[in-house]
Amino acid sequence: MANIQPNQQPEIRPPVPQNFRPGVPVDHAGQPIAQSVGRPPTSPAFGPGMVPTNSPGHAGYPRPPVSPAFRPGMVPPSSPGRPGYPTQQSGVPQANYQPGLVSTALTPPPDTPASTAPVQRVPSPPANTHKQKRVYPKQIGQAYSESAPYDPMHQTYTPAAPQFFTPAAANTLGTPMSAYSQAYVQPAVAPAPNVAGMANQFGQMNMTGQHSSPLIPVHLIGTQPDVNALNAPPPPINLPPNASVTTSDYANCDPSYKRCTLNAIPATSSLLNKSRLPFALVITPYRSLKEGDDTVPVVTDTVIARCRRCRTYINPFVNFVDGGQRWQCNLCYLLNEVPNQFDWDIHANNKADRWKRSEINYAVVEFVAPTEYMVRPPQPPVYVFVIDVSYPAVQSGAVATAARTILESLDRLPNEDNRTKIAIITVDVALHFYSIPSSSSEPQMLVVSDLDDVFLPQPDDLLVNLFEARDALESLLRRLGDMFKNTQVVGNALGPALLAAYKLISPIGGKITVIQSSLPNVNPGALKPREDPKALGTPKESQLLQPADSFYKTFAVDCSRVQISVDMFLLGSQYSDVATLSSCPRYIGGQTYFYPAFNASRSEDALKFAHEFAEYLASPIGLEAVVRVRASKGIRLNAFHGNFFIRQTDLLGLPTVSRDHSYVIEMAIEENLTNPFACFQTALLHTTCYGERRIRVLTLCLPVTNSMSELFASADQIAIASYLANKAVESSLTAKLEDAREKLTNKTIDILGAYKSQLTSTQSGASPQLQICDNLKLLPLLSLALLKHVGLRQSSQIPTDLRAYAMCLLRTMPSQLLIPYLYPCFYSLHNMPPEVGTYGPDGIIMPLSMNLTIEKLERHGCYMLEDGQNIFIWFGREVSPQLCIDLLGVASYDAIRGGKNTLPVLETDFSQKINAIIGKTRESRRGIYYPQLYIVKEDGDPALRLWFLSHIIEDRTDTVMSYYQWLALLKDKVNAGSF
Repeated sequence: MANIQPNQQPEIRPPVPQNFRPGVPVDHAGQPIAQSVGRPPTSPAFGPGMVPTNSPGHAGYPRPPVSPAFRPGMVPPSSPGRPGYPTQQSGVPQANYQPGLVSTALTPPPDTPASTAPVQRVPSPPANTHKQKRVYPKQIGQAYSESAPYDPMHQTYTPAAPQFFTPAAANTLGTPMSAYSQAYVQPAVAPAPNVAGMANQFGQMNMTGQHSSPLIPVHLIGTQPDVNALNAPPPPINLPPNASVTTSDYANCDPSYKRCTLNAIPATSSLLNKSRLPFALVITPYRSLKEGDDTVPVVTDTVIARCRRCRTYINPFVNFVDGGQRWQCNLCYLLNEVPNQFDWDIHANNKADRWKRSEINYAVVEFVAPTEYMVRPPQPPVYVFVIDVSYPAVQSGAVATAARTILESLDRLPNEDNRTKIAIITVDVALHFYSIPSSSSEPQMLVVSDLDDVFLPQPDDLLVNLFEARDALESLLRRLGDMFKNTQVVGNALGPALLAAYKLISPIGGKITVIQSSLPNVNPGALKPREDPKALGTPKESQLLQPADSFYKTFAVDCSRVQISVDMFLLGSQYSDVATLSSCPRYIGGQTYFYPAFNASRSEDALKFAHEFAEYLASPIGLEAVVRVRASKGIRLNAFHGNFFIRQTDLLGLPTVSRDHSYVIEMAIEENLTNPFACFQTALLHTTCYGERRIRVLTLCLPVTNSMSELFASADQIAIASYLANKAVESSLTAKLEDAREKLTNKTIDILGAYKSQLTSTQSGASPQLQICDNLKLLPLLSLALLKHVGLRQSSQIPTDLRAYAMCLLRTMPSQLLIPYLYPCFYSLHNMPPEVGTYGPDGIIMPLSMNLTIEKLERHGCYMLEDGQNIFIWFGREVSPQLCIDLLGVASYDAIRGGKNTLPVLETDFSQKINAIIGKTRESRRGIYYPQLYIVKEDGDPALRLWFLSHIIEDRTDTVMSYYQWLALLKDKVNAGSF
């Protein structure tokens, strides 16, 4: 939908004194008020990795004598036991490793104070350019007075840091730790700094600049990565003190909505090129709200102030001039008139305080769009379910599970205004439509077997109002699971079914939800099994990741024009050609969900699909949306990554905006940036599922720097990982998997090499150490995790469907889901502190995450690994029988049943804690995903054991080196290269 702008109305303004100063509200006496505007600060949400210190473990599970390691040539390090866990010490070589032992996280030094140097502003045009000026009360005039002193309360924005528990001399309850417990807490030892290197770094810092940031070098080789730092906030944004017009703590965008790979923008393209750092935005404009999250403020008075030239929305980083009558755009620097109603409360019908308006206090805000932003009445939520009812679908239980889930979710569908419409089409080798009249509770099936020219069997009652036809719809859904139970039809006509759904809702728009269990074999869109085991792990594998038929992409482009999106739920028991079918949602803002070897007779399979499908149906969605991204003058948008259709160079079409979808936008510097800060604004024009046209605006402001050290100190390793994941997937789909891996390796080498050549004393020649700044210390680990991920890993054992689905997730996941998907969370369960798994101030207390190395696995241990998609619980072969009784209710290790499973909820304290940890893990991530649980025995199913061990990122696998080998390779490449 085109982004129609509101008509500009002429403004008649009486004269105003010129002694005004923007940015400072005043009281009734005319005195400046030094206080913060906006919401009160809240405690950060509890998340995985925010855990207390280690303390004595769970008593009562005697530890058997340590025996030789199960891996040839490897001896498990011994460690002192705990009460109830006796360990045989004689005859076992001692090692530095101690179970459950985590190093204290290094505390970064405080941010360097920002300078109070004034921001350079573009001069205002002569006063005679105004026809008339508005008269303000004396108080507002004093607030705008240019002679007034600067408000010292005007602070720079720094993202709120989550509350982390770090090992200390006392536990989280304030009780002193015993000497025994203190033995399990290693003091943090900072790497010895290279004096010459630090002197060189200080010399390169902009010591007279406004936003100098500390650059802390880290020696990577010989240092175990601190994986709990993956949950740390991004580097602080050090803006000039008067960058925003208010002192709101919410003036800059929260990283969960928008974050940049660089929190300080290079002033020139040459500086960016020398750094080799990527310059990109990671945007999640419609992210979900968890408990404790702040809601997005809504401006309801339809007063929308926008720049006349670049159409930027007014935001906290504009500049009011001429006594507050005009505002200067912070992107193109044009002066614009302030709307007449900007200082008027239309609800109370009296004057309002400008400084309390949401759009100049909040970086994320929504406007209720007036009629000028609409070309038709707001679209209602429309759902068309295309359900495969062929023999494989019925036998697997997919049809019955889907029908029951839809029936139970009817009350959860967005339908507050009773406008939601629903249609159901079932398909095998024919199309089955259902007439659902509102005047009757008996639906009628209409079969169309002629698929050469698809048509609708009747004009009415196929797409019905949910509120009006509720009885008939419920009757149909109750019968649907049994209607095809005796079918023997194995064919599927998905292509004609999509065309029929398109004809049904193209006048309105909406969502087509496909539940597919077999490979389509009827034209158009017919597919053939093409998985070739001989091609896996070879250059030919890339061909299997390309769509086999252009029908689905062409269909997606047609859908984008009429505001239709498609979501795919693939539940095939055999090859499903995810690579082809996922190309349809990719171009219209949809998503693909894959359930390999689905069988509803396994309760775990049915629960996962039913939970995710129900959450999908209940999620609020944005309809008929467009996204436009704007940047400060001199910055150009280069490329876009994500699930959308590019309508213009900076306009993205999204028929529906799904929750928690992420988009990556590459940028370049065209002209030198002379302003002290740069801004990026994203506008999402959409219709809510409740029938209201809204504009969600996200504004991010970042300082501009000429310092290489400040540029590196501001780099966000999490945003860079998102960028690298998207670039790798794009290279895999347009070229070869090997090319993607090579580009990923080269980019990591470039960043490390640029740091060495620009910011260390050993600028040329070989160096025995590999260094990087503290905020990028985990970037090599994340790069290795990408190389070892199922989506990119060199292997001849990864099915094409699994690899293609992994690429879909890498391209759309928000950062909170992407990072554990790359580097899973790994917990020790048999020796966790006693408070873990209990309720704390921020909910369930989670254990500390351990490094993913096999050295952490003890033969008597029990461990949990989760990546957001699956949860694994590993049992060593010598695990305590008492632990088996307390957690699983079985007598010994031999009685444990491996594979896909559900933990029983027992009355034991240990069972309740582990179930609480798993529950917290499942609900804390953003998105609809419900991780399945697998129990892995050390000597159990070899395939399951190998799958678990493939997540052990830091160890060597068959085809990919270990973390320390990876660092050695990077060091050699950096020493041999010229940067």
